[in-house]
Amino acid sequence: MSDILDRLKSSVSLLPLFSFRNLIEVVIIAIIVYELMLWIKNTRAWTLLKGIIVILLFTLFAAVLRLDTILWILERISTVALLAMVIIFQPELRKALEQLGSQNIVTNIFTMSPDPKDSGVMSEESINELVYATFYMAKKKTGALMTIEQNESLLDIEKTGIEIHGIISSGLIINIFEKNTPLHDGAVIIRGNEVAAATCYLPLSENMTISKDLGTRHRAAIGVSETTDSLTIVVSEETGRVSVTQNGKITRVPDQESLRRILKALVTAEETGRFIRWRRVKKASEEKQKENEKDQ
Repeated sequence: MSDILDRLKSSVSLLPLFSFRNLIEVVIIAIIVYELMLWIKNTRAWTLLKGIIVILLFTLFAAVLRLDTILWILERISTVALLAMVIIFQPELRKALEQLGSQNIVTNIFTMSPDPKDSGVMSEESINELVYATFYMAKKKTGALMTIEQNESLLDIEKTGIEIHGIISSGLIINIFEKNTPLHDGAVIIRGNEVAAATCYLPLSENMTISKDLGTRHRAAIGVSETTDSLTIVVSEETGRVSVTQNGKITRVPDQESLRRILKALVTAEETGRFIRWRRVKKASEEKQKENEKDQ
């Protein structure tokens, strides 16, 4: 036992002294990393970052198995990777620098940002209100574009419009898309049980195989579904037809019950995902607790 204590003391003595200056450095680095991760998660850069992580894991896999040819190719590519990242992330980097220059950094550090997922999953009442508003507008041939946020944040798109943060109701949605009103042009962003913003600009799809019969509103709905995991409801102003877009595909919705089923399936999938994540956290916590009990 004394030998173990002596070894621990010698190991501790080899460690550098932790001064107040080191503490300040750790706090500053932690804040920078936290703000950087928060910024990445709230932009489309989060999807690109996941792709980069996959490439890094593949590189590690090649290094472990000593795949020399692949490692040689990756090494040559890495020389231009930094420049490529700057080009890919250029819009996000520019926006981040603009925000950094226009915001009070001290206030942001001590102010907790609201979690966009705090409003929870969409309730059955919200689904009914949304379905009624959709087919009411379809009957009146009122064009509408409603994007429902899922796991990937739509804060970038939300910032292009006007903040609403109102509880979902058929009256509110119908009034937003009423012709010749200030908010009718553009898309509505729906998060949980609230209408987050209106008059938002969605990215247009560049898919050349899309039917020429579909207008700008439908191309925007397909475009946002290609870059995010959101679901968008579209009401055609010309025909009154209702469609939904997800994963780059557009589907015609014939009646209210069909749309209600789609939205309920969406909510069920989100709840299932949250439940699975909760179970993983709980299982890890239980395993850690068992290990602590064994050690004692």
